[in-house]
Amino acid sequence: MSRLPVIVGFGGYNAAGRSSFHHAFRRTVIESLSPEERQQTLTGLAVLMKLVRVEDGRYVDDAGASLTPADIEQRFGQQILDSTLVRRIEKRHLDVDAAHWHKVLPVDPGAAPMTFTTLARQLPEPLPEGWSVEPLEGNEVRVSIAAHCEIKVDSYRELAVKSAGQLPSGFEPGEHYNSRFHPRGLQLTIVAAADALHSSGLSWQQIMERVQPDEVAVFSSSIMSQLDEFSFGGMMQSRLKGHRVSAKQLALGLNSMPADFINAYVLGSVGTTGAVTGACASFLYNLQKGIEMIGSGRARVALVGSSEAPITQECIEGYGAMSALATEEGLRLIEGRDEVDFRRASRPFSQNCGFTLAESGQFVLLMDDELALELGADIHGAVPDVFVSADGFKKSISAPGPGNYLTMARAVHSAMQILGPDAVRRGSFVHAHGSSTPANRVTESQLLDEVADAFGIEDLPVVAVKAFVGHSLASASADQLISALGSFRYQLLPGIKTIDRIADDVYQQHLRFSTTDVSRADNPVQVCFINSKGFGGNNASAVVLGPQPVERMLRRRYGEERFADYQRRREHTREVAAAYEQRAMFGELDVIYNFGNDMIDDSQIRITPEQISIPGFTQPLVFRKDERFGDMLD
Repeated sequence: MSRLPVIVGFGGYNAAGRSSFHHAFRRTVIESLSPEERQQTLTGLAVLMKLVRVEDGRYVDDAGASLTPADIEQRFGQQILDSTLVRRIEKRHLDVDAAHWHKVLPVDPGAAPMTFTTLARQLPEPLPEGWSVEPLEGNEVRVSIAAHCEIKVDSYRELAVKSAGQLPSGFEPGEHYNSRFHPRGLQLTIVAAADALHSSGLSWQQIMERVQPDEVAVFSSSIMSQLDEFSFGGMMQSRLKGHRVSAKQLALGLNSMPADFINAYVLGSVGTTGAVTGACASFLYNLQKGIEMIGSGRARVALVGSSEAPITQECIEGYGAMSALATEEGLRLIEGRDEVDFRRASRPFSQNCGFTLAESGQFVLLMDDELALELGADIHGAVPDVFVSADGFKKSISAPGPGNYLTMARAVHSAMQILGPDAVRRGSFVHAHGSSTPANRVTESQLLDEVADAFGIEDLPVVAVKAFVGHSLASASADQLISALGSFRYQLLPGIKTIDRIADDVYQQHLRFSTTDVSRADNPVQVCFINSKGFGGNNASAVVLGPQPVERMLRRRYGEERFADYQRRREHTREVAAAYEQRAMFGELDVIYNFGNDMIDDSQIRITPEQISIPGFTQPLVFRKDERFGDMLD
């Protein structure tokens, strides 16, 4: 009997805002919300974006006047909508109209040497051929150049790519804890992991009292590493800019740092850790490790996620050189007008010209089903399977391949084994990779259509969250999963609202696309397939069960009496979670950053033939009897 990995907490931040309690999801379906839900969503964003403040439990404007949620919607509603989701790149990232670069300027002095004055310490070492130096007063020198040379001078140019999925304007994750010298991607890791933990309504100490130290797992990564000035970006640029490499830039740039930061500064975990990368499918690769650890009994708790902050000039130019990104000119041609709407840059399954980069940090807290019931955890869904396949031999490393047929078919088959064919045919939907490239709209729609046909699914609804938040690379499939949980909660499937129609070359005989939100209140969705594809032939598809079928499964496994007892304990958990939600709505994010505190004293570790006792942990690590190879041993 396998343990079921259930989702007991989720959170993070992307272009739609805070993920916990479905805020980010609600931003994507805001047109379909009740007035109360819409105003609550806008109010949370207004606080996050520093448009309003909280004083004595009241929302106030800059003048100190009290504001109701209705007031906030009326005064700031349009500004909030315009300053979230995919949009024109803001100058906090870079100036896309005047991006910095160095231009090589050939200089030929001709008959007379060229001279200039500078400080002696600024001279290159050794002096270039044809240079002579004359000392002046103080530390100055006069340089004469008599030979041809090349000089690099500051220059600025307009970038072809001008849109990205950015965190809501005004929200800076590093402002919520002591983030000095932390790259932006790791800032996102810290605030996102804390949001996921608090959303569970369970304290980490409460969880750790019930499990052994080695029954915790953390899997998290980025694919681009950290590329801003505090990490690899600053390190790689330093010699060209005349700067010194810091002691932190290389270490903090590693793509394993999201997991490492969580272990060291959030959880204090000594359990299993890892950073699995599979290009743009990386979150699902990490999720696979988490659910395998729980399903096998090697872990009882797993925190899984990804964070990515790729809105840098280097990433934009790198992906742009591959013609992978949506450009201003490409969007102008698609829309047939001079004025480009950058909010419609990401256009899955329609006429499009490339994907849109995005930043995001998302995490889910998983437990085995028995522990969840013992703790009274609120269960938002379950992930019984994640399937991963490569493409095999291929010509282009970036082109899609056949591996995704394997992952999707196995995912649908798995769901039918668990829920039955009828439930999957009537109550499933797919969160497509939906990258917004011309190749993806054809290849992914074809494979989804063929898989649906093979399993007798006549109208498989297709959702594409990248239309709203862009492509966050390692975090992309986490954005999809978070959105899927929102669909389970509200029984709403977000429409692809950045497009007017589906492209003619999209396969849709057995698929159903919509440009408006679709209510499933009359026919609730029960299972979602998360599909993800990545450069290099990395394919992954996950089966995510909604809370309704999970509850049915738990009642069957544990009986009505025990499940009723669980429900009673769950009420307290929900109350604690609701208290965090209220604080977060007031801007109190309760970020967990434990630097230099509660460190383990190695000298206090006690080892016996039966167990290891570790200071700070309630339970010891008990050695388990290994019976794996019993049939092979005397």
